[in-house]
Amino acid sequence: MAEEQEHHHHHLHHEKTEEEKIEDLEKELKHHKHVEHASEGVAASAGAYALHEKHEGHKIREKLAFTVAAGAGGVALHEHHEAKEAKHDLKEEEKKQHPHHHHHLFGSHDDDN
Repeated sequence: MAEEQEHHHHHLHHEKTEEEKIEDLEKELKHHKHVEHASEGVAASAGAYALHEKHEGHKIREKLAFTVAAGAGGVALHEHHEAKEAKHDLKEEEKKQHPHHHHHLFGSHDDDN
């Protein structure tokens, strides 16, 4: 409990640095991508198992496996959208912190001097 209070107290007086904000957004993006990919794997595996059970004539196991596949597919889709949002937030934060750093195919406008 003392650790919780100390940890909570720390956040009351600590303004995150620009680097910490970027790191947090990068971690969030990575997390959503990992969960998305794991969910895709579960969906594919459960779908394959459901087809196997269908072939074996096990209706209850088949329906259960298809339900798991559909649920995992829904989680993957949700995480995909969360990852897109996190990527957008990361780009916005980077623009906010470095407003004059534009990436151009043939160099930046700053090189025109």
